[in-house]
Parts: sequence; C-alpha cells; structure tokens
Amino acid sequence: MAEEVRSFLFLQGPLSPLFSRIGDRLAAAGHKVLRVNLCIGDRLHWKRRGAWDFRGRPEAWAGFIDDLMVREGVSDVILHGDRRFYHRIAGQVARARGIRVIATELGYLRPDWMTIEQDGTSTGSHFPDDPDAIRAIAASLDPINFTPEFENSFWLVAAPDVAYNLANVALWFLYPHYRRHTIYNPVVEYVAAGYRLLKQEERDKAAAECGMLLRTGEVPWFVVPMQLEGDFQLRDHSPYGGMSKALSTIFASFATHAPAKARLVVKSHPLDAGLEQWPSVVMQMAREMGLGWRVDYVDGGKLDDLMYGASGMVTVNSSAGLEALRAGLPVKTLCPAIFDVEGMTDNQPLDDFWNAPKPPDASLVESFLKALAGTVQARGSIHSDDGLDEAVETMSARILENRINEPGAHVDPPPRLERARALGAPL
Repeated sequence: MAEEVRSFLFLQGPLSPLFSRIGDRLAAAGHKVLRVNLCIGDRLHWKRRGAWDFRGRPEAWAGFIDDLMVREGVSDVILHGDRRFYHRIAGQVARARGIRVIATELGYLRPDWMTIEQDGTSTGSHFPDDPDAIRAIAASLDPINFTPEFENSFWLVAAPDVAYNLANVALWFLYPHYRRHTIYNPVVEYVAAGYRLLKQEERDKAAAECGMLLRTGEVPWFVVPMQLEGDFQLRDHSPYGGMSKALSTIFASFATHAPAKARLVVKSHPLDAGLEQWPSVVMQMAREMGLGWRVDYVDGGKLDDLMYGASGMVTVNSSAGLEALRAGLPVKTLCPAIFDVEGMTDNQPLDDFWNAPKPPDASLVESFLKALAGTVQARGSIHSDDGLDEAVETMSARILENRINEPGAHVDPPPRLERARALGAPL
C-alpha cells in the first residue's frame, strides 16, 4: 500500500531557518509543503518556493486561511506560538475541518530542547497531569540524556531577531495590515535593551551581593521570578494580563500570612528591556503594602543563585518553576503550568504556602522530566548551528512518524484548560 501523501501548511515559525529546513525534510519524503507569509520578516526565514502572502486586514484572515486549507487539501498545520492572533484563528479553522494542528515553542526544558505538541501548548497542552499516567509514560521510555550539549550563540539569537523586526518596521507598507504579536515597537525595545545592557555588570554585581546577604543571614526568603509583559503565559494563560496584578496578589498574601521575618525576592527576567521600570514599580508597591524592607528587587545575576537556600518559589506559570522543582525547591503556581502536577507543585492555598511550603516528590519530578522529554520535547536548539541541525532532525522525525505526544501523552480534553478558565484566563 502506498504511503499517504500529506499536505503540510506552515505558518510563522521561530526566528530561524527551522521551519524552512523541516519543510525540506517533509518535501524530500514525498509530501506537499505550503507556507503563508504574514509580513516581510517571514520571508527572511522561508527559503522555499511556493509561499502565499496574506496582506489583508485581520478580520479577513479566517476566510483566507479556510479557503486555502480546503483548496490545497491541507492535512497538517504547523505553527510556532499557538496563541498568536493569526495562529489562534488558524487553529480554530483547522480543528473545525478535522485538520491536525502541530504547535511548537521553545522548550519547556532548557536550554537544549524544543517543544512540539499536538494541538496546543501550556494550558492547551494534552500532556497528562495525573502522576500515575506520567510515571507510566516514563517507565515505557528508554533512558534520556539531559546533559547540555549545545552552546548558544549570541548572534544566532540577536541577528535574526533584529533583521526580522527592522525589516517589518522599514517595509511595513508591503503588509500594511499586519498585526504583530509583540506589545512594543521593536525599535523602542532595542534602544531600551541596548541602554540596559550598558549597566549589566553593575546590575550583576548588585545581584551577587544580595544573594550573598540572603545566604549568610538568618531569615527565610521566597523567590518570585518576573515574566515578560508580552509573554502569552501572562496574556492568555493567566487571568492577570501582566505582572502588576500578579505581584499585587502575591504581595497582599505575603504581607498578611508570611512569617514576620521572611523576605520576598523578586527577580527580573533576563530578557527584560527595562521599559516597565520594574525596580521602582516593585519597590513602590512594596512600600504601599507595608512591606518595605521585606522585599528585594534583584535586577541581574542568575536565578540559580537566589534559589539556593530559598524556602520556596511563587510564580504565575513561568518555566522557572520547573527549574526550581528540579532543584528540589517548593513551588507554588498561581495558574496551571505544564509542571503543575500534584506531588510536584504545592497545591495548598498561597496564604498557607508561606508557613509550610511542601517540597516536590523527587522521583515524580524525575519521571515528569523523562516523560516530557520523550513525548512533547525534541532535542535541539535554534540558538546554535549544531543545535539547529539536531532540532530539524528530531522534529522532522516526530512529524513524519506521527510520534507527536507519543507514547501515551495525549489526554483529551487538555487537562489544565478548564482550571485555567475557571481562574479567569481568556482562553
């Protein structure tokens, strides 16, 4: 029997040749490969022929993509970031037609992994949250190597990002109605980030001093990792819409219920461009809530240095929580995250967490990591040449062999979705 010929439609990918090279692999295997460009920047990362350009208004997108899927007999839609405006609508159209959606993201596991899931990621993920199911998947898998292998290149991170965004700014008139998924003008963000970079050494030194004082002191502390304002984890997968409301919730609980000697350490995101002025905003919020000296804002350094010796971490749904669990630190999430599993994260109310944080079950964390890596993670990185080669190889194989979410990591409906909606996430 002849192998089924599939028709793959690629939408926006990460800022790298990843999708174009995966398309080469799929075409070489005898399948049809299609693409839609939404902006001039998309053209930079798609080296294959036969792409369509969508230059219409956002409200015309649903009709355009539906017609294209039907006309071209699309069997699979592949997209990066399933909550982007165009991707969210394309996913809805595809599901209504019975077309498979393959969603990618940077890895839940860092730094040598990419995420590839059927249908959606984060609260839309079908990966199980039942401990027994997770242990069973892990037991069925061969040993997995978690040792980091790929060295990130600054230029492979920065150069494609700058080229993509500056092309979109300079040549906006070629796609005049394009709706970008970021919240800031990229030129403004680059200028702010460049200025902030000038003070990196000073900020790292201050962070190291704060960490040393915490570790040599005699008071407990809790870590709160910041998330970027434009992160869909905040915008779509949580009810907060931004970090200010989340911090207000955390500070109010800490002020009322945490031990009087405890401190709260808020850690900046490493990619923060500084536009929100978080150091002054956070400390002003702390003063208004009567916390004053009990809150530190650490605007540099490494998160690992603050986690060592901490009593726990509170996060909205940042992947930093998974790093903390791997380090054996108690973690309280405010919204369902991929790692929000009973026995791993602390499921007691936030008000109680401060006084009796529960550490994760180390064996369950180990099983979770193995099950995650073996089903919805693919070894590789877009930030190094050898990592990109590996990502193309592993992700193409998963797609061609229909091994996405396999073995056994597909629970329907997504097990975190209703919990997130009940909290008010706009999903």
